[in-house]
Amino acid sequence: MQISDAESQVMEVLWSGSPRTAEDVVAALSDQQAWQVATIKTLLNRLLKKGAVRAAKDGRRFLYSPLLTRDQWLVTESGGMVQRLFGGRIAPLVAHFGRHGKLSADDLEDLKRLVKELSDGK
Repeated sequence: MQISDAESQVMEVLWSGSPRTAEDVVAALSDQQAWQVATIKTLLNRLLKKGAVRAAKDGRRFLYSPLLTRDQWLVTESGGMVQRLFGGRIAPLVAHFGRHGKLSADDLEDLKRLVKELSDGK
């Protein structure tokens, strides 16, 4: 399921706590975006049509909750990015970040530990 950047911001709010009204989402995003309620409702309707969220009627308003989990979204997004940019291979991705100074000493230690755990598990 493809989620746009704007839709992903709405999803982040829903993942952080649900159910929420459209007004709740506007308030949660107010520091990052100057979106109006109508914009949020449009994004929520797109997410509803995609099956990423559900809406429950609560009086005169709707309460929105995610159906798509953050982990499911991350798998799709990261897999697509790695495929598009690095032919589906992880090593060139890590090398790219290493060459451009984007890996801290802590990142390197975490990667070493992860490689060891994965190697030991096989």
